[in-house]
Amino acid sequence: MLCHMIRSIWQTWFRKNVENQSVKYLIVGLGNMGSEYYKTRHNIGFEVLDHLASKESCTFKDEQLGDLAQFKHKGRTIHLLKPSTFMNLSGKAVRYWVQKLNISPDNWLIIVDEFQFDIGDYKLQKKGSDGGHNGLKSIQQLMNGSSYPRLRVGIGHNFHRGQQIEYVLGKWKDDEWKEMQPSIDIACDIVRSFASIGLDKTMNAFNKKKTQINKEGS
Repeated sequence: MLCHMIRSIWQTWFRKNVENQSVKYLIVGLGNMGSEYYKTRHNIGFEVLDHLASKESCTFKDEQLGDLAQFKHKGRTIHLLKPSTFMNLSGKAVRYWVQKLNISPDNWLIIVDEFQFDIGDYKLQKKGSDGGHNGLKSIQQLMNGSSYPRLRVGIGHNFHRGQQIEYVLGKWKDDEWKEMQPSIDIACDIVRSFASIGLDKTMNAFNKKKTQINKEGS
């Protein structure tokens, strides 16, 4: 009788724990804190989350290892994180909040700048290498692997050999920033879709959509 009660309590706890994990999401925008980094190309992850928070009428609060906001979407709780660790230590903030919020491994998404893509291009992926990006490198070192979803947002590559650092840490030009706006909106749609219909269906919908747009524009 006692064993049956203990088993029943454990099964109930386990079921609720799994259910709680399945409706919580952590969306991490990579960037660097501080006014000197505001509106720099490397901070596009922050920009996407700021825009999304504005559209969802939620506010970031200064928390441990980052600024955090949250909103509800179709019964899901979506947590937005802007790490305050600086780019090279992004993994420290991701690990802390994944553990604290008890987020399922399938339910966190990293938004990162990609200078190998043209301005405004994007790609949602299940996994991949860090590609030399220090933020992703830190995450992969501390989270023990590269199998996590990431949204790569193109910031362009209009720089000469050896000027990569100056370019990614440089401020957006007015025409570049205007060109980025549609993709920032799409990135927000991708976050909502990721939380509501899952990674595979979202990849199929949005990555194909981008391919179609490219074909129509060529």
